[in-house]
Amino acid sequence: MVLNPWLFILCNTAAIFSFSGTSPSSENHQSDSCYDWGVYDAKSLQIYDGELGKLTCPLFSEARYNYSTSLASGLSLLWYWIRQGQDLEEPIDFRLPDNRILKERDVVWFQPSAVNDSGLYICMLRNSTFCQRVAVPLSVLQKDPSSCVSSKMKHNKMMIPLETKGDLHCPDIEGYYPPSLQPSIRWYKDCQPLKDKSFEKEVIGDRIVIYIMRKDYAGNYTCIVNYTLHNRSHVLTRTTTVRVVGMPSKRKPVIHHPNKDQEVVKVSLGDTAELLCHVYFPFLMNSPTEAWWTVDGKKLEPFTTERYQLSSSFESTELDDRTIKILLKIMHFTEEDLKHNYVCFAKNNEGEVSSQAFLKLRVTYTMELACGLGITLFIVVSLVIVYHVYWLELVLLYRANFGTDEANTDGKEYDVYISYARNAEEEEFVLLTLRAVLENEFGYKVCIFDRDSLPGGTITDETLNFIKKSRRIIVLLSPNYLLQGTQELLELKAGISNMALTGSIRVVLVQYKAVKNTSAVKELKRACSALTVIKWRGEKASDLNCKFWKQIHVALPVKRDLRPKASCEKLLS
Repeated sequence: MVLNPWLFILCNTAAIFSFSGTSPSSENHQSDSCYDWGVYDAKSLQIYDGELGKLTCPLFSEARYNYSTSLASGLSLLWYWIRQGQDLEEPIDFRLPDNRILKERDVVWFQPSAVNDSGLYICMLRNSTFCQRVAVPLSVLQKDPSSCVSSKMKHNKMMIPLETKGDLHCPDIEGYYPPSLQPSIRWYKDCQPLKDKSFEKEVIGDRIVIYIMRKDYAGNYTCIVNYTLHNRSHVLTRTTTVRVVGMPSKRKPVIHHPNKDQEVVKVSLGDTAELLCHVYFPFLMNSPTEAWWTVDGKKLEPFTTERYQLSSSFESTELDDRTIKILLKIMHFTEEDLKHNYVCFAKNNEGEVSSQAFLKLRVTYTMELACGLGITLFIVVSLVIVYHVYWLELVLLYRANFGTDEANTDGKEYDVYISYARNAEEEEFVLLTLRAVLENEFGYKVCIFDRDSLPGGTITDETLNFIKKSRRIIVLLSPNYLLQGTQELLELKAGISNMALTGSIRVVLVQYKAVKNTSAVKELKRACSALTVIKWRGEKASDLNCKFWKQIHVALPVKRDLRPKASCEKLLS
């Protein structure tokens, strides 16, 4: 029996390809039984808009079979693509009149490429019996504004040791033009033109020779190739990111902790002991950097035991010198743990080094610690008590020295507007007691409607205007306040509304007499649930230094230039 040679190819390609798909299965079969190897990201291609690009079918380059043998076996190579952002698979038309996209053997040429060419390109090798396909991503990028490259482009990378010679070639331009053609190549460093020759580096055609590598030579080196072939002008842009690393070293790693002076690590029984292995690795090209802990000669691995926990961190310098830190935590340290040997090891290509950690029990000063904690607790409790008892005095002291006078910033005319029930008793209290203290002792400018309003005006408009010009509104609560007419309710609603919506005024609730049913007025109920009510206590509040007047003073604006008199003057006869 004669086997088709492609049966061998198709059956063995699974071991050769490394696509994003894992292996062909019933889920990967198309309706026509075509093996789909998914997306081959390793061959993904990026091209600059308007430049020449070529896309090679991985079925040949990776499986190592040539195009001619495939055709001779009766197989055909078909190309399809899925536009970026779409799901529809379309055949590629290579017969367009502009010949911009061409097929040459197993290569698709874009001469030049366009942004709309971005998408997923599928090459399919098939005959009537066998079918195999793979997809390759293509991205056509535009260069950044005022730049010779795009920040989205994946650049080649190269490391050159400090003070050594480096040879940098324009990458990935082979096969784009015949060897007999001499293209024009311009070199740029970080998109700035390079001189053809300087003391330490020289541009020679498609390469740059750096005779002595310096730190400031690191950066992005871009070569732009221009040439004409078959009456078409082509451009290729390639970039290599050069990183400067340390000078070639022949040194072993250096262990900083535990150090050579046999630094003693103090531990406490029952606590967690922490041992640090801190190793510095000088740069060594293509050298491993490995560090580890051993206990009694046995290398510790993560999760060796529940009592040993390992954590590591890695740092790299500008010149690629490296530092590795491995922290060993010994949980619930015991006296038995003191008998073990803890050694930090490190190695590179130049050799292996080690340093032992020495442990010692920490002496704890129980009595001194207890006394310190007791004194600290006593101070904290004392401060809490002082603040609880004298918090009003502390607030007033702070306001007197550091508070900001609101009159300097808000442009309002009055410090406080007093809203009260219009009856003889409460009017006497407001005019003879409350107003007298606020104006004469505290220096506030008080607004009382019945005293300061002009005759002939509209009550509603003047009331709202006075409240708008005031920084605080004192609402004197009493049973009579709830029984009064619309003006008191208007004052209350206006104050609460301004405080809630704009914050331009604050409402201060003063209970002149006990009010049993505050829920009768919705606004008053909301205010009582959200604000502190300051209670007038009659004779007990006759002293300016009593709690009532301190609470009033704290609730009202800061007046740094005028302060209450520290007298014991009686306010009530």
